[in-house]
Amino acid sequence: MRRTGRGRPLRPPAGGAEDGVTHGIPAPVTPADAAALLVRVRERRPLVHHITNVVTVNDVANATVAVGAAPVMARAVEEVEEIAAASSALVLNIGTLTRQMMEAMLRAGRRANAAGVPVIFDPVGAGASSFRTTEARRLLETVRVACCRGNAGEVAALAGRSGAVRGVDAAGDVEGVNDLARELATATGAVVAATGRVDVVSDGVRTIWIENGHPLLSRVSGSGCMATAVIAAFCAVEPAVLPAAAAGLVCYEVAAELAADDAPGPGTFRIRLLDALASLDSAAVVRAARIRS
Repeated sequence: MRRTGRGRPLRPPAGGAEDGVTHGIPAPVTPADAAALLVRVRERRPLVHHITNVVTVNDVANATVAVGAAPVMARAVEEVEEIAAASSALVLNIGTLTRQMMEAMLRAGRRANAAGVPVIFDPVGAGASSFRTTEARRLLETVRVACCRGNAGEVAALAGRSGAVRGVDAAGDVEGVNDLARELATATGAVVAATGRVDVVSDGVRTIWIENGHPLLSRVSGSGCMATAVIAAFCAVEPAVLPAAAAGLVCYEVAAELAADDAPGPGTFRIRLLDALASLDSAAVVRAARIRS
């Protein structure tokens, strides 16, 4: 088992996380593939179960609706297993982590695994405290995660590099994020999406870079949580996780560019982002997507 930086090795749950290499859209994803998946999300309107943080729960629900999926925000231990099994994707977000929430996430994650429901993990603030980092690693070792979406600092922390996170924000760019994303993907069996000025999406063997987005995203609390929600909607309709995650992320980033046009500041941008997601069409994605592999 490869070690993640200086930390102990992360061990993926038995069975690993299938990345859909043999079915669905082949990697690398193209702008046309991303546009087609957006259409499929809106046709199927998959149910996405979110156990997410209380700071951004409303934005996450609205982003899920805007991209074309249906959100359910259940977090009670008494019901999370039932709802996870009935959903098309499960999002686990540790932004406002408590032990009770972690218990709910582990229960929901195990049930989703048993039901074949993809689990999308957002390790918000991993590296900011020993409790948060330890619990994030425990989740990755207990639940078979399809995709882990975090900023560069969070990915670095889970890959064993300390000192890259301040609060729940990445402290600037992280050197070697390409290698860290690949290493974390190899160690966990999950596709890793490290977002930043250039997004890196890797399954440990293949890597996709997305050059869309806008600096205003870094000035809106919850922009990363919304990105994870959009990725989950795409993973809900496409079993090949690497291209699904990249397609969801590129659609979100294109919408951010459209929302930022003439936006005077982060408040207006936040509202326009939901509008841009809701009105995003295939032509805009094909025209604006900047993807390389």
